[in-house]
Amino acid sequence: MPDARKQIVLCPNPERDIGLKMTLKARDILKKAGYETVISPVSVQMRGRSLPEPIETVPLEEAAKNAELLICFGGDGTILKTARAVMRNPVPILGVNLGHKGFMAELEPNEIELIVSAAEGLYIPISRMMIDVELIRNGEVIFTDSALNEAVICGTATTIEISAYGDGCRITEYTGDGIIVATPTGSTAYSLAAGGALVEPTAKNILITPICAHVITVRPFVLAPDRIVTIKTGENRGKQIWLSVDGGDLIPFLPEDELKVKMSQYRTIMAHVSGKSFYDIAYKKLGERI
Repeated sequence: MPDARKQIVLCPNPERDIGLKMTLKARDILKKAGYETVISPVSVQMRGRSLPEPIETVPLEEAAKNAELLICFGGDGTILKTARAVMRNPVPILGVNLGHKGFMAELEPNEIELIVSAAEGLYIPISRMMIDVELIRNGEVIFTDSALNEAVICGTATTIEISAYGDGCRITEYTGDGIIVATPTGSTAYSLAAGGALVEPTAKNILITPICAHVITVRPFVLAPDRIVTIKTGENRGKQIWLSVDGGDLIPFLPEDELKVKMSQYRTIMAHVSGKSFYDIAYKKLGERI
């Protein structure tokens, strides 16, 4: 019998789950199986769309405090936003893909019945490392964040001078479009598109991937997890440079700024129920055309 104290939090992206049709279907399935659910939409710009009425919702941070499982309905971005929202009190996350590739999502819509197995605790918890980032300006930390995928520094339609250091030792220096500092989870995202290595998501590494380097000898690096990575840019003659963490807001990166990146104390826990391996998913989803 289900544990009546268990609360399953349904986290839809209303831009992907139009009218919350998949979320409401999942709620009905879980209710029939005896599980209590709450709906906590992931914060997105909804471009004029509203939630169907009447649907009672609870803020995600509040709902997660009493949750046994979070089920996300959307793409990888939905899972990223959910993971970052609950990273201080991690709850296993199960993704249902309503996006394009949906590489981080465990289930496709036609596998929705498997959410009952997850609610019963019949899943393998997979721990994924995160990274902490600090933006330092004039010797002061002016911005901090944590990422499940990556931190990116890039120019605006122009090349920039970039240097990367590991524990103070220079790793690479080049002119290019930017640089990505990624986790193994992020290795299948922007880092992969920029020519980075594909890394098992359970690994503990920090990845440095140049974006369109204008030097043929510049290559990606896979570092040990205890490295502290520092990224600097040159003068760049007034060019506009930006920092983005997990696809979030663009933050100005000035000529004398430094970005410090290290492995985080926080982890994201993903619920594995489908029986598909990382290699199965990589072969299928990375071999497909959108």
